Amino acid sequence: MNARARKALFGGTFDPVHEGHLHIARMAREQLSLDSVIFLPCWISPHKITPSSASIIDRLNMLEIATEDQNGMLVSDFDALQAAPAYSYRTVEHFTALEPETEWFWIMGYDQWEALPRWQNPEILAKSVIFLVFTRDQAPVPREGYRMKALQGIHPASSSALRERQGPDHLRADWLHPKVLAWIEQQGIYR
Repeated sequence: MNARARKALFGGTFDPVHEGHLHIARMAREQLSLDSVIFLPCWISPHKITPSSASIIDRLNMLEIATEDQNGMLVSDFDALQAAPAYSYRTVEHFTALEPETEWFWIMGYDQWEALPRWQNPEILAKSVIFLVFTRDQAPVPREGYRMKALQGIHPASSSALRERQGPDHLRADWLHPKVLAWIEQQGIYR
């Protein structure tokens, strides 16, 4: 009998995808022996009040470029094709229906874990996934009815700092995959 597949969903705007996102995906794969991490860029996040700087097509392209040489990292356009906003519970329902025998995880940061009770239908997520909560030094408080594993290993990269038009962090080469940086510069995004 084959072992049960273990896969993680990693949603966000990825505006732009940076080394911190890749670092978190690698750590999740290594620490939990995941078969894959699926990046899910959304067209419009229900958790953000400002629109994305880059188009969804640009963000999908950047993710494809960033993950092409990363073992076990995949990109899905499922959230990108959903009517806004892209609710996570719908994403989880889709993937668990496609692969009901897979053990599913959801990657998130500490701040998202704290906000989770305010998400749309969090109980659907709670029964379907194990939350992987990345944190710097705060210990996530367990929630009754939710399965959660706290993981250390946050990278200093920040999408918002990379989008800034001025300042020392603008398009920092050490925060971006080299091919993503070249693509951003070639396309003239974040100018």
